[in-house]
Amino acid sequence: MPNENILCSDCKQNITIVDRDRLSEEYDRKFKSEKIISDFASLYIFEKDLQVQQMIHELKYGNKFRIGLYLGKEIALILRSKISAWKLDFIIPVPLHTLKKAERGYNQSYFIAKGIGKELCYSVRQNLLSRKRFTETQTNLNAAERKENIREAFIVRNKSKIENARILLVDDVITTGATISECGKVLLNNGAEKIFVVSAAIAK
Repeated sequence: MPNENILCSDCKQNITIVDRDRLSEEYDRKFKSEKIISDFASLYIFEKDLQVQQMIHELKYGNKFRIGLYLGKEIALILRSKISAWKLDFIIPVPLHTLKKAERGYNQSYFIAKGIGKELCYSVRQNLLSRKRFTETQTNLNAAERKENIREAFIVRNKSKIENARILLVDDVITTGATISECGKVLLNNGAEKIFVVSAAIAK
């Protein structure tokens, strides 16, 4: 198990990095038909009871926000060429509702985004997109239920900053892609040019 900054070399060997074919399959399955997300990448496979799940859990619930910075740095180092090819304007982390953020103390996706931004020299804009209503946790919902649960949950706070922008959305784990797609739809409807996505992990 990593400390707040480092994943040990032994642990790294037991983590599955998402390969190009898997990324293509996941994009086709989760995003292609809706034509909201232009491209996406994820670093690790999220496997139950293994290191990636433990890291994400510590990041979200253990007050170890530096794990987010570490994951962001790893994403930037490993996926640098793909992300750079998107010619981004800035990064937006998937927002938490204010109640959940107050309970947790911070938005874990913000720290992942911050780690990426620091390495690749992109600004992180966490106040442009907000979650306007509290939603039930997605964990125990199927794909259709997740999509309905998250529908119209987000709002753009400053449309002028969104217009014609190429935006990177950052999340910790992508499962069905419902949350990401809803965020992307709201941003496109408010004038964004293209939406790209990166996550620390993708669930099997």
